[in-house]
Amino acid sequence: FFFPAFKVAPETKAVMKWLRSIPFVLSASLHGGELVVTYPYDYSRHPMEEKMFSPTPDEKMFKMLAKAYADAHPVISDRSELRCGGNFVKRGGIINGAEWYSFTGGMADFNYLHTNCFEVTVEVGCEKFPLEEELFTIWHENRDALLNYMEMVHRGIKGIVSDKFGNPIKNARISVRGIQHDVTTGN
Repeated sequence: FFFPAFKVAPETKAVMKWLRSIPFVLSASLHGGELVVTYPYDYSRHPMEEKMFSPTPDEKMFKMLAKAYADAHPVISDRSELRCGGNFVKRGGIINGAEWYSFTGGMADFNYLHTNCFEVTVEVGCEKFPLEEELFTIWHENRDALLNYMEMVHRGIKGIVSDKFGNPIKNARISVRGIQHDVTTGN
């Protein structure tokens, strides 16, 4: 992927440093303005192409993570096409980010490419800037979905990579046959 050079804000640099220092494995970015869960890549493999499906090597895992959130959300899982986000109903309330719209510099792509963390973006409600009195309802619509998503951290393989003496091995590379994306052990 080509990422154009741009000035990185100090708070963004701090988050990037934090993500590299702690071995997070799962995160979500919460946005407003739609009802859908997107997953990487958000930046198209062909920068001039809009709405181009750009899967990661972990496409199946990202779809499962996104579905875990979407299926537990009472409105995203609603099959009505008349609601906000209705154009995502046939997709089960999820979409590859670049297939929706391509943009560079997103945290989900950064996390996948530069850390062990898998991140989805959750569009939590129809209003981009909801009023204060709407926040309680938005929280209740998203609470169980957030909990369901967080429980996904227990899926997959986990353990300790150690040497023959039982000492943990720092920064050991772990590969899975058939997936061209390695992860490394924590400190």
